[in-house]
Amino acid sequence: MKFVIIGGSGLIGKKLAALLQQAGHQVLAASPSSGVNAVTGEGLSAALAGAEVVVDVSNSPSFEDDAVMAFFQSSTRNLLAAERAAGVRHHVVLSVVGAERGSDSGYLRAKLAQEDIIQGSTLPYTIVRATQFYEFLASIAHFYTQGQTVRVSSAKLQPIAADDVAAALMKVATEAPLNTTREVAGPQALPLDELLRRTLQARQDPREVVRDDDVLYFGARLDDGTLTAGPQAWIGPVSLDSWLARNAAN
Repeated sequence: MKFVIIGGSGLIGKKLAALLQQAGHQVLAASPSSGVNAVTGEGLSAALAGAEVVVDVSNSPSFEDDAVMAFFQSSTRNLLAAERAAGVRHHVVLSVVGAERGSDSGYLRAKLAQEDIIQGSTLPYTIVRATQFYEFLASIAHFYTQGQTVRVSSAKLQPIAADDVAAALMKVATEAPLNTTREVAGPQALPLDELLRRTLQARQDPREVVRDDDVLYFGARLDDGTLTAGPQAWIGPVSLDSWLARNAAN
């Protein structure tokens, strides 16, 4: 089978491409750097020729509210139109657990708008909603650092290894469309301040993490259920501790 990965040069795209290739599939990892731009439509027709499945793991270069909304709406509409013309049989997209609960966040509003466009199309689809990745916990700590202090909420997140997200996408993409949403998450839901504290300690980073429940999470006020998965979620096997043991030095 031929798979086209939109956003194929990113973290998840590279991992997914490797898994599909190892399984013997033909894979085109598409991105603006390879001449395929879903926002403008450039290169889509040629890239999708002969494709049976398209997996969209692309992300906006800007998280500003209007820019991220424009990115996901334009790229998704262009992709679906090109897929219909090419006879693609399954559209898979990576979204975010809690997209429907995070109306304070411009990013989550944009992801929900993307989902709405897909659900309103005629193409068979599967939406995979993932929780935050372990790989981004250090970046979150950096974003909330002032001096030697990291001040964040204690609301729970349920982070997951990027390898486990790629594995879930591989399974979904190689099976029949679900025409619904599937959640994937890590094995533990932990307070954000604890997640960042453990991440920094594993990296021997001296910054102090301070709980402050008045701090917004990228514009959104969280509770323990906002960004954690439901009971039917597929749970990735890699724990935070095992991931940190392998990746703390990175």
